[in-house]
Amino acid sequence: MLLGSGISRSAGIPTGWEVVLDLIKKVAQIEGESSLTDPEKWYIEKYGEPDYAKLLDILANTPAEGARLLRQYFEPDQHDLEEGLNKVPTQAHRSIAKLVKYGYVRMILTTNFDRLLEKAIEGEGITPVVISTDDSMEGAMPYIHNQCTIVKLHGDYMDTRIKNTPEELANYSEALNKYLDRIFDEFGLIICGWSAEWDEALRKALYRRKNRRFSTYWTVRGKMGNEATRLVTHLKAEKMSIIGADEFFSTLSNNVEALTDFGASHPLSTDLAVAKVKKYVSSSNCMGKSSNVFSTT
Repeated sequence: MLLGSGISRSAGIPTGWEVVLDLIKKVAQIEGESSLTDPEKWYIEKYGEPDYAKLLDILANTPAEGARLLRQYFEPDQHDLEEGLNKVPTQAHRSIAKLVKYGYVRMILTTNFDRLLEKAIEGEGITPVVISTDDSMEGAMPYIHNQCTIVKLHGDYMDTRIKNTPEELANYSEALNKYLDRIFDEFGLIICGWSAEWDEALRKALYRRKNRRFSTYWTVRGKMGNEATRLVTHLKAEKMSIIGADEFFSTLSNNVEALTDFGASHPLSTDLAVAKVKKYVSSSNCMGKSSNVFSTT
């Protein structure tokens, strides 16, 4: 799976760029510029292109204070709790965790900084191997030996070296590029919550994918952007319109569970087969109908 910020939006987690803009506003307030109409432009004219290191140098005296400042965007404070934003794993995260538990998903690439996916998978009794830097990639067990590997392409919020600016996202290290080339060659791909608009290095990695022995599915909510459209053509991906990540992964997980149940008992009696089909239809909410469609069979 390749997961973007759309996976965590319903948990109240901001995108990386939203974090940058909020940090810029904090810098502007410190300097008495609270009524700016374009904080980004103001910051660029005064300090140059924004990045986390520069912003945190201004707002915090030590790396520890900088890390603490970033936590507010990814961990709930009292105000979040009062507003009902618990910043906990969403239905999408929990459903993906079940797919990991079943053994259907072993490799997850994500552009997100948060740890909601790790928490959801750990909730299923599985400890994923997490790679967020070149150093952690070098020290990790080969992914063929792991039940689940999560590659945090742009870093983890507890590490202030996270990537977010256009310059930082333009190129990956040689080690990460080789790692991605192997993953894209050896795995099928489900893409969700990623627009492809900002992450140039990730786009280039996908354009390098020539082997199409396994299918690619790209979920779309609303209108697909130009960059994503071009990538869909290159990858020969199947586009899937969805309402949202929660609904999509919940349905996918339920359907996989039902199909797994089908295969668990063989041969099936008629009554058992009907019972399992009812569970399948009810859990996937096929055609918007309940399992009562079987009441006359």
